[in-house]
Amino acid sequence: MDHTESRDGTAGTDEPTDDTRATPGPAPEPAPGSTPEPEPEQGKKRRRPWVRRVRRTVLVLALVLIVPLVAVEAALRVNYMGDPADGTHTRNRDAMWLGHAWVDGRKKDADVTALAGRLRDTGVRDLYVHTGPLEHDGTLPKSVYPRARWFIDAVHRELPGVRVQAFLGDVLANGGPEGLELSDAATRAEVVRSAGQVLDTGYEGVHMDLEPLHSGDEHYLDLLDDLRKLTKDRDAQLSVAAHQIDPLPHLHSVAGLVADHPKWWSQEFFGQVARRVDQIAVMSYDTARLFESTYGGYVAQQTSLALEVTPPTTHLLMGLPFYYENNPSHWGHAETVAAAVRGARLGLSRTDPDRELFGLAPYIDFAATETNWKEFEDGWVR
Repeated sequence: MDHTESRDGTAGTDEPTDDTRATPGPAPEPAPGSTPEPEPEQGKKRRRPWVRRVRRTVLVLALVLIVPLVAVEAALRVNYMGDPADGTHTRNRDAMWLGHAWVDGRKKDADVTALAGRLRDTGVRDLYVHTGPLEHDGTLPKSVYPRARWFIDAVHRELPGVRVQAFLGDVLANGGPEGLELSDAATRAEVVRSAGQVLDTGYEGVHMDLEPLHSGDEHYLDLLDDLRKLTKDRDAQLSVAAHQIDPLPHLHSVAGLVADHPKWWSQEFFGQVARRVDQIAVMSYDTARLFESTYGGYVAQQTSLALEVTPPTTHLLMGLPFYYENNPSHWGHAETVAAAVRGARLGLSRTDPDRELFGLAPYIDFAATETNWKEFEDGWVR
C-alpha cells in the first residue's frame, strides 16, 4: 500500500513593505547581576529514549524475519536454474488421484471412456481412487463405495495394465478435537481390516492418506508394517501420500513450537516410511511459495531430498497441483504444473537421472483444466 504524507501550510508573517518601517534601536543591556535566559528553539523536540528502543527492536525483528525469507527465496530461485538432463521424462510409471464420484454412482460408462481417452497416451499406470473416508474408529462402511467393482472392471476393459488402488484417508486426532487415533491398537487393527475389505472388492492396492501426520510417529510405522504384511499376502500394492520433507534442517521441530501439526517430515522419517511401502507420493503442493520460479525450485529440492532416502526398490512419485486456488498456502499463479514438472525433472537430473521407479502424480481429476493437462503432457509425457 502506498502511503502519502500531507503537509500543513506554514503561517506567513505580515511584513510592512513601505520605507517608513521603524528602524530598530540598539538592544537594551541586561541589568547587572541578571543572566538572560536563552529563547527555546522552535520545532526542535527531544526524542524520548523508549521511542528509540522501540524503533531499534522493530528494525531488528524485521531483519531477523525478512533477511532469511529473502535468502530462502533467492536460493530456491537459483535451484530452478539450469536445464533438466536428457531422458528425464515419463518412465510410464506415473499415477493419478481420482475423486469419490467414480465409486459412489455418479459416474457412468461414458465417463470412463473419456477418462481412458485422456490417460491412454500418458504414463499413468496407477489410479488412486478415493474410496473412504475411514470412520474415526478405522472401519469403512461398504455403502460409501457401491460402484467400486464396476469402476475397476471398466478401467481394466478400457485401460489394460492400469492398476486401481483404494485411496483411504481420514483426519488424525492430533489435528483437532476429533479424528482417527493412531496410538490405539484396536483402531489400527480396524484400518488393516478395512484395507483387506477393499482388496476383497477387487482393488489392486491400498493408498493411505492420513493427515496431519507428525514426523516420527511410531504408531504410523507400526500400521504400515501391518498393512505391508496384508498387501504382500494378497499380491497387492501398498502406497502412501507423504508430507513434504524439511527444506531446512529440523524445520518441522521449529514449526512445532508454533503449530499443533507442523507441515513437514524429517528426511529420516520420510526414509523410514519409504522403506515400508511399494509407492510413496509426495504432496508437493500447497507450499506458500509466491513465485513460479521459487515454487519450481522448491519442487526440485523436494525431489532431491526424497530421492536421497527412498530405496531404489520403492516407487517415488512427486505430486502435481491439478487445481487452482489462491490462499496463503497455495498461490495459483505460482504453483503451476509447468513449474512442478520442470522442478521434478531438475531434482531427478541432479540426484538420480537413471532411476526407473520414479513418476509424477497429478492431484486431482475433477479440478483439472486443459492448461494443467497440456503442461503435464508437454513437459513430461512427450
